[in-house]
Amino acid sequence: MNPTDPMTLPIPGAMPFSLRTGWVLKPNRLTDCLEEKERCGQQVLDLTESNPTRASLSYPPDLLDDLGNPENRFYRPLPRGLPSAVETVRDYYRARGMTVPENRIFLSASTSESYTHLFRLLGNPGDIFLTPRPSYPLFEFLAQLECVRLSFYPLAFDGLWHIDFPGLSPCLAPDVRAILLVHPNNPTGSYVKQPERERLQQICREHRLALIVDEVFYDYGLERPADAADFLDGGHGGVLTFVLNGLSKAAALPQMKLAWTVVEGPEDVCREALGRMEMIHDTFLSVSTPVQHSASRFLQAGESMRRQILSRLRQNLAFLSEALRGTACTRLPAEGGWFAAVQVPCVQSEESWVLGLLEEENLLLHPGYFFDFMREAYLVFSLLTPPDIFREGVSRFLRYLQRQLG
Repeated sequence: MNPTDPMTLPIPGAMPFSLRTGWVLKPNRLTDCLEEKERCGQQVLDLTESNPTRASLSYPPDLLDDLGNPENRFYRPLPRGLPSAVETVRDYYRARGMTVPENRIFLSASTSESYTHLFRLLGNPGDIFLTPRPSYPLFEFLAQLECVRLSFYPLAFDGLWHIDFPGLSPCLAPDVRAILLVHPNNPTGSYVKQPERERLQQICREHRLALIVDEVFYDYGLERPADAADFLDGGHGGVLTFVLNGLSKAAALPQMKLAWTVVEGPEDVCREALGRMEMIHDTFLSVSTPVQHSASRFLQAGESMRRQILSRLRQNLAFLSEALRGTACTRLPAEGGWFAAVQVPCVQSEESWVLGLLEEENLLLHPGYFFDFMREAYLVFSLLTPPDIFREGVSRFLRYLQRQLG
């Protein structure tokens, strides 16, 4: 905004709200249509569901037993988190064959909070963080609230998704501080491959950048390639690296508000980062004591939850692939994660696709533009949806598709 532009000058008598929160809050056409359906009492099949607690999953009956631990009466304000909870995170990585030092782990209330701490750690106001496109839109709000900026580097598709390095190069301005990776990406489902990791590390060394790696969907490999990269195998490549994960996906428990950041990199740079992160986390101390005492039970339960979810994801993905066979639609590869992207004929805009499906078939799908797909037309299906709802939703989609194509 230009402060000399009369349109941006404060209105006399108005509250002086921050420009950081100057979002357009008016509902869009899709939201209006959905709310009208609800007012009329019409049942909408939701194939956008990403909340595991609403996805008819079976949680262990003793899941919450540790919340009654008498130790929850006592408060220990430790910036990294309680040692028992930190050790639980180490156990999670041990199960993946990795040894993570306890002093490299910081607990937070969510991966969103982890991002904000890293924006504070690495960036000054106005600095830039590079994020992939397509990807989920959370980063824009977090960056705006922390007064940093985003620049987008493209993911290219040529039968498989990969980082578009020629498209990344022009983004490497002097005020860029880090490159963000979503591994596997949401919603493309693509893992970063080992050759891509090595090239990214070379770029980060040359431009003195950090890597931020979001691994919340890492455990949900559907068609995981053999050369999918690991960022905590000791091969940091001389780059300061932050790996994020949490209970939201790893244990299907978003309501328990526990996430973590693991720090990798050269010893001297890590030492400086760890000291600064300790001060940031000590300022907020946001993770609740009962959740930390229950972390071991939650992540143990997470093993069975991940198996259950993976079975559903694969079942729905197989059904979708078969249902689309012989149609004018193409299901894009889904190496991991909870979503499948489908390319649909460009006989109308994505907005018209999703509005038509909602109005005529009471079916809710994400348009590709929600995730910043750079061209049309794509629709995104949640594979987390209960199978009976998913099958009926796909049936309604095919019925609508047939009408559009005559």
